[in-house]
Amino acid sequence: MKLPALRIRGLEIDPPIVQGGMGVRVSRARLAAAVADQGCAGVIASVGLGNFADFSGQQARNVNREALREDIRKARSLSDGVIGVNVMVALTDYDELVRIAVQEGVDFIISGAGLPLDLPNLVDDDRIALIPIVSSARALRIICSKWQRQGRLPDAVVVEGPRAGGHLGFSHAELDCKEQITLEQLVTETIELAAGYDQPIPVIAAGGIFDGADIARFLQLGAAGVQMATRFVCTDECDVHDNFKAAYLGASEGDMTIITSPVGMPARAVNNDFLRRLENGQTAPFTCRYQCLKTCDPATAPYCIARVLSDAANGNLENAFAFGGSNTPRCAEIVPVKTLVKQLMAEACESYSPAADPVAA
Repeated sequence: MKLPALRIRGLEIDPPIVQGGMGVRVSRARLAAAVADQGCAGVIASVGLGNFADFSGQQARNVNREALREDIRKARSLSDGVIGVNVMVALTDYDELVRIAVQEGVDFIISGAGLPLDLPNLVDDDRIALIPIVSSARALRIICSKWQRQGRLPDAVVVEGPRAGGHLGFSHAELDCKEQITLEQLVTETIELAAGYDQPIPVIAAGGIFDGADIARFLQLGAAGVQMATRFVCTDECDVHDNFKAAYLGASEGDMTIITSPVGMPARAVNNDFLRRLENGQTAPFTCRYQCLKTCDPATAPYCIARVLSDAANGNLENAFAFGGSNTPRCAEIVPVKTLVKQLMAEACESYSPAADPVAA
């Protein structure tokens, strides 16, 4: 049994898995290249990619920009597979990071944490696939309307559900609702909308996908592929510190918590002493040195999220925390990327039935 490949603007991704972009410094060149070597799509997360903590303002941004350029080149030197970059709309230097990705010739750019309404205007190389991240079919409709006036449609779309890790595209009320919307519902609605455009827009399901059975289920639902992030943290090649991985391995079901990020969005993380102190009203006062996010208000933020996530990436979790998806407690061991992908494909092929595939039918 073989799964259908994910095809995006001349790219063939087989197996049809996109490794999610995880910042700060969680998914870098080494992980992206290892994933790409298995036929999947490797992703470098551009946010906070450099060791910026000791710098400020423009210097910090320059450090991150140069780190992005270096990581793309490093990934290219390690693999000739499909390599892309995730660039968050909320970043103050969003435009410049996109331009660097274009200059370095990435295969695709994924963009979320806001609607990337002007992305096509920033990309003058039509060989680069442009992939927005949305949390609803309505968001895709808005993006398509704006992009059509720029002469493009999305080459694919990532639909991220409420079980993802990190910043979420849902309100606290939506996440707390007993009738919480499901990824299956979001994917189905988005597939229906995407089918109405002249150009095919492959739909990639993301958020809470953990094993091969999940992959098979969404392919049979009509998704063209899946994006997985949390699972790739617990691999040998993931660039983050071992203490960060240990937080995943030590997490229990009750440890996953939804916080309010300083950027004004709900986010899912592994609960720890630092987050419990914040919940009890303690703060970590700071002077904003980086001006890295458009939506962060230093006057009201209880801590600097850039510094906290940088510390987490370096393994200093006493005053930091690790983002993670709802399935983080299911992570039980650290394995090579090759072993993980092989396991996922064995599970997926066992569950996948072409006869149940809406496209095949």
